[in-house]
Amino acid sequence: MSSQTLPTTQPDPVPAVLVVEDEPALADSIQYSLEREGFRVVVAPDGEAAISRFREGIPSLVLLDLMLPRLSGLDVCRIIRQESTVPIVIVTAKDGEADKVAGLELGADDYVTKPFSMRELVSRVRAQLRRAGMAGDATPVEVLRGGPVELDLARHETRVRGDAVKLTPKEFELLEVFLERRGRLLTREFLITEVWGPNYFGDTKTLDVHVKRLRQKIEDDPHQPRHLVTVRGLGYRFLDAPET
Repeated sequence: MSSQTLPTTQPDPVPAVLVVEDEPALADSIQYSLEREGFRVVVAPDGEAAISRFREGIPSLVLLDLMLPRLSGLDVCRIIRQESTVPIVIVTAKDGEADKVAGLELGADDYVTKPFSMRELVSRVRAQLRRAGMAGDATPVEVLRGGPVELDLARHETRVRGDAVKLTPKEFELLEVFLERRGRLLTREFLITEVWGPNYFGDTKTLDVHVKRLRQKIEDDPHQPRHLVTVRGLGYRFLDAPET
């Protein structure tokens, strides 16, 4: 390969991301988050599948977990880098310093450490695609609306009944998740995974406190919420209009 020019990805109207992740729940969450931002996503559950799907159609970027069955993430990184200059973002455990260094030495472009928020992950993906000149055509959702709330994702601004409301970063992320899935029951476990990351081990009371604060900012009467309602014993639901 040393005497040949490594193939690179060509600009794609919809950049494709190969997600190599063996945890189904995390893979599904990553896929949803990236597709909502305008990307095409291909998922590979192990190292051998990753190489196969990579060769079937070179993606715009590879998001690569290092702890994989059948073929290690480091081996996948080495093989891909021998065949292509496609950006590679590796996912490492919190204590995986040695693997992170090894991945970067093999040619990975960036890394994300578990636990991570989906917002951070999407930001890293976009940054690498910008550097590679391939992020310009993805079309993310810019504004989310539900009930009295308007959430401007690009400007990170919130309006309730037309008035600007200041939210903390976690309140903003939580409200974003609710507005994306208006009308659907969202369990506490799902909400914690989406906002605080899959490896969060804190008390679910943290979520309840953030919901309480959101109600104080978006509800006419926070003690009798009409939009951000509790589903007893299960979780929460965001309603455009109050239930009769």
